[in-house]
Amino acid sequence: MLKVLLVEDEQYIAQGLSMLIDWESCGYEIAGTAYNGQEAVEFLQDTPVDLILSDIKMPVMDGITLLKKIREEELSDAFFVILSGYGDFSYAQQAIKYKCTDYILKPIQRQQLFALLEKVSALYKKQKKQETEQQKMGRAYFVRYVQALLLGRADAEALDYIQKKVSFSNKIRYIHMELEEKGESLDFQDMRTYQKVVFLNCRKYLGSEKEDLVFMDIVGRKEWLDIGFLYDVGIAAEKGMEEESYLKAFLEAIAEDLPVKVRSYVGDAVSSIEDISESFRTAILARSFHVFQVDKSILYYSEERTETSGKIINKNSIEELLKAVEENNAEKILEKGRIVYQELNQQNVDLEMTQMNMNYLLVNLAHLGLGQDESLNQDEIIQYIRSNVFENSALRGGQENFCRFMQEYGEYLGELRKNTSHGVLGCVEKEIREHYQENITLKEFSKKYFVNSAYLGQMFRKQYGISFKEYLNNYRIEKAAEYLLHTDDKIYQIADKVGYKDLDYFINKFIAVKGCTPTNYRKKVNCR
Repeated sequence: MLKVLLVEDEQYIAQGLSMLIDWESCGYEIAGTAYNGQEAVEFLQDTPVDLILSDIKMPVMDGITLLKKIREEELSDAFFVILSGYGDFSYAQQAIKYKCTDYILKPIQRQQLFALLEKVSALYKKQKKQETEQQKMGRAYFVRYVQALLLGRADAEALDYIQKKVSFSNKIRYIHMELEEKGESLDFQDMRTYQKVVFLNCRKYLGSEKEDLVFMDIVGRKEWLDIGFLYDVGIAAEKGMEEESYLKAFLEAIAEDLPVKVRSYVGDAVSSIEDISESFRTAILARSFHVFQVDKSILYYSEERTETSGKIINKNSIEELLKAVEENNAEKILEKGRIVYQELNQQNVDLEMTQMNMNYLLVNLAHLGLGQDESLNQDEIIQYIRSNVFENSALRGGQENFCRFMQEYGEYLGELRKNTSHGVLGCVEKEIREHYQENITLKEFSKKYFVNSAYLGQMFRKQYGISFKEYLNNYRIEKAAEYLLHTDDKIYQIADKVGYKDLDYFINKFIAVKGCTPTNYRKKVNCR
């Protein structure tokens, strides 16, 4: 039912309007009656309506003033119809100015009122349809921008859009969730159906203010049946709960009474939504390195957990082993590997803590690989480790198997080092060609390709004989020279096109590379 407010200073006219037709059969109900504009304002502050029928001439506040106040102060977005016994066109002009839906002279006839209500109903349906389409479009933009942010490809526009739509605290995690069968065998289509149900349950559980924080198929891999959650730690705090307790309750609620369970992989916390790609990366790594099948619904990437969840058994021992592997020192690997293996197999260590320590070791081995050669992507590194760990039972097949795997991985890293420069530098070259006009930095590439920025800078200078910054500047100037020769664009326009916001700075850089100003370069070449 659409709600109607009647605003009429003459009581008998107001009563007559309310009795003129069967409002309910037309899809309307009269929510209230006000006898002047001020009363209508007070009513609207507490009660939303869809249609306002108002007289013009009233004491205290007239109909035009009421309409103006409603529109300027955004008291209501209801359709507004003026009812007046005055035929003066000036009233209609004022009413139209403030988005009046219609202007009808009194006395209003039954058929006129029917026609008016049909018109408003049609406008209401059209408005709701547009709002729904806008919401879908807005959601699509939001999901696309979030996906770009998670993958480390978001620009300033995407980040700004996300920050305006959702506010976050200073601690955020990405949580990767996947569906698993509880017992009975389900085909893929059934699992897809339950995935949609769980997704909708997530939105319902979080409520209207937080429902946009969950996404379906954000990773883009059909077989994963994933649901992503931008988890703000403030959500648990609002409920007066610890993080892990909140997540347990959340996972139980979203799959309640369904023949599926949800397992979640929790990425490391970051302090800003701008850095959420790091949390996303670690959540996916947590999924990849789920070694032992402990029946646990929440699996963290690292030891960064609540105090009751346990810690790394001996972090120093693991760090020493990792250093030996990185150095490819076979004897040291054997010595440190035996120590770590024995610590991981102590009788008083439960399976859950063993799993956490194994995961910690494996993700750090992956980091070592990614730091050597980004021409191998993350999945390739993980696949190498998984095939050796699981197929050959390196971590569960005895101390010697464990140490042998570590020594082989040290040799593997050595092979990667031989091909380091070609892979990552090729990617950086491609990035410069495609994005030279944007504000790109070596620091961003080092983060994206998992290479230390100082080391990447050294690689760049060794390969090209100049720094990354000089290379980028030279590439931009060459592009600017092309624009000077092949377009009639102004100098400031060309500067902007190739990534320089400061015209004087651009001219100075152009002179340094070409030996003359952009204007003289254009004249000089065109005169040949």
